[in-house]
Amino acid sequence: YVGGAVRDGLLGLPVNDLDIATSIEPQGVMDRLKSAGIKVVPTGIDHGTVTAILDGWPVEVTTLRRDVSTDGRRATIAYTSDWQEDAARRDFTINALSADPISREISDYFGGVADLAARRIRFIGDAHARIAEDHLRILRYFRFFARYGTSEPDETAYDACRAAANSLMALSRERIADELMKLLAVDAPMRAIRLMIDGGIFVPILPEIDNAGADRLERLIAREAQAGVTPSAQRRLAALLPPDAAAADLVGARLKLSNKARKRMVTALEPGRDDESARAVAHRIGTEGAVDRVLLDSDAPLTALDALAGWTPPALPISGGALIKRGLPPGPDVAKALHAVEAQWVAEDFPDASRVDAIADQI
Repeated sequence: YVGGAVRDGLLGLPVNDLDIATSIEPQGVMDRLKSAGIKVVPTGIDHGTVTAILDGWPVEVTTLRRDVSTDGRRATIAYTSDWQEDAARRDFTINALSADPISREISDYFGGVADLAARRIRFIGDAHARIAEDHLRILRYFRFFARYGTSEPDETAYDACRAAANSLMALSRERIADELMKLLAVDAPMRAIRLMIDGGIFVPILPEIDNAGADRLERLIAREAQAGVTPSAQRRLAALLPPDAAAADLVGARLKLSNKARKRMVTALEPGRDDESARAVAHRIGTEGAVDRVLLDSDAPLTALDALAGWTPPALPISGGALIKRGLPPGPDVAKALHAVEAQWVAEDFPDASRVDAIADQI
């Protein structure tokens, strides 16, 4: 077993991804899995990786590799039988650990166990060289620091990230977005975010992010915790950006986020209406959007969320056809009257159908 499974296992954390390394080349791995009746998919066979499917759970099996050449975005690899050579191509010492599944012996070539105990995130070998191999490691450093690190970063690693920040511009927007959203999904990302701002890490890729955004994010995280609401990377990114829906949409487009993610950020940052209840907002823009707005507005009482707990915005229990049956002539007046009924129904906090009938009679 290699990488995160070993790291998280040693920390007593749940293991979400199981990765296996082997000296057997990919075709041999596939042959063995098939002969054992295990489904196998050649997911990354060009890079030495196949995926075994066990009870619906994917397990990546990768042949030991060494880098032949790198350009900061991708690497040309060759197979090796040297376990230390394979470990040396990984990013951080805590990710270069391996464990024998039978003997349970840990192989640690670079001091990863000690770094894990100290909650220290260190690059393997020369930090500048590791970053030059893959520029994304800058963002990965801060994500791992946010999840596993102590209050102070490794000075050598931090300096290397700052020195190479401009190299992030060579990465695809999708890779940047994926790593950023993973960072924002960490329970406590604030120390890493502050370090990134102070070190100028965001400047080449997201110059909109500054200390004011970090302050907003810090307030949001506190409110999420106080309200017991599950953190959302999209909500947190909306807090980190300037409080402007149009600007958030532009950033979302630049990062090539999904239409759903962009819409959520825009909806969260659009101006609200005065004296509109949380349920009224939920009826108009959806419960998710209403929760986001309450949490992002530091002046909004968190008790507003109580009205949304377990509640689904209902449909108006009357139709235009019902108004016509009541004698209203077909035409634009029907839509106008229906809108007026709905406005009163929402203002009265969604009463039942009998009250809606009374409202319709009045209108």
